[in-house]
Amino acid sequence: MTGTAMDWAAVSDAEVVRACRAGEDAAWRELVERFSRYVYAIARAHRLDESDAEDVFQETFTRIYEHLGRLRDDDAIRPWIGQLTRRLCIDRLRAAVRDPVPDDSEERGELDRRMIAVDEAVSVQEALRTLSADCREILDRFFCRDQSYNTIGELLDLPPGTIASRISRCLGKLRTAYEGRSGPAPASGEA
Repeated sequence: MTGTAMDWAAVSDAEVVRACRAGEDAAWRELVERFSRYVYAIARAHRLDESDAEDVFQETFTRIYEHLGRLRDDDAIRPWIGQLTRRLCIDRLRAAVRDPVPDDSEERGELDRRMIAVDEAVSVQEALRTLSADCREILDRFFCRDQSYNTIGELLDLPPGTIASRISRCLGKLRTAYEGRSGPAPASGEA
């Protein structure tokens, strides 16, 4: 992997971890890129304000860098990062007199629901990385950028009917990849 251009989208989390241990700068950048939204979403799910969320984000990646060698199973990087981030969030909440850790079971239930949503979103992102660049692009344009069939068709020089069928086919591929990574697929319309 060293010295060559890497298509990180095709590389598993475990391979990124191994490349990080080997000291590859590009692997570290990829690790942060892959997990930055996840870490930040966990911080926000704990209702940390922007400043505290940033501090937790920085501390999380600092500790990952310092302690990556202690990770026993490279495939367990995501749950390890999640657990580390949650611990840092709780530490931050305990230290702040203005916003104590929620003791109310209803608030904890809400936090659990948010964490499930974050985990599902990360699973969808992981499944997306397994798709072709064309599928990723068309799904991104339609679902993330909210572009119409006509707009996508003009940009990609394709008829709108072709866009509709490609979106459908790519969603099927995404569903298959998602089911293979995380168990049950999201309900129709959620993908």
